[in-house]
Amino acid sequence: MSHLVAPSILSANFANLEADIELINKSAGDWFHVDVMDGVFVPNISFGFPVIKAIKKYAKKPLDVHLMIVDPDRYTQAFKDAGADILSVHIEACNHLHRSVQNIKNCGMKAGVAINPHTSIHQLVDIIADLDLVNVMSVNPGFGGQKFILNTYEKVKALKALIVEKNSKALIEIDGGVDLNNCRQLLDCGADVLVAGNTVFGSDNPTETISLLKK
Repeated sequence: MSHLVAPSILSANFANLEADIELINKSAGDWFHVDVMDGVFVPNISFGFPVIKAIKKYAKKPLDVHLMIVDPDRYTQAFKDAGADILSVHIEACNHLHRSVQNIKNCGMKAGVAINPHTSIHQLVDIIADLDLVNVMSVNPGFGGQKFILNTYEKVKALKALIVEKNSKALIEIDGGVDLNNCRQLLDCGADVLVAGNTVFGSDNPTETISLLKK
């Protein structure tokens, strides 16, 4: 399959969200990437269930929801009810990761695990076969518009090797600082899904930028 592009709603215009949702609907983008932050796990607060429900109402593509929150298990069913199709929890926030992943699947969503820049992919060895997605954070989570961490390239290569070794079907998603300069190298290293926020919504022509990322 060709790679996927997931424009990040965090960088959209919240005063006119419907227009940006429609822009993604009509674009070459594949998923809506939705960042949920609680101000505890990360030093920022984004949005919760009412906004996700509003996005779901107008979105014609899957919602890829990335939880940057503590104790995500409390809300698994609630995110399903709000409209999440894919739900990613942080390995650093889950004491019982296998249980968290099974809960996500039992609620009828695809299950993802996100890992911070300092976290080794070797921590995924025992869970990788159960995952649909690994979200590799290429910036420290919490804020948009940060500088891409160069070590990500080696991390993606190692993760790809682990996925092959364990016969996993997990897709590799890159989240943070993805732009038109590094996207090709990321794909060459083994990335499957490119998340892009500022690169898309900060450009003069977001639709064209999505198309360029898709190519």
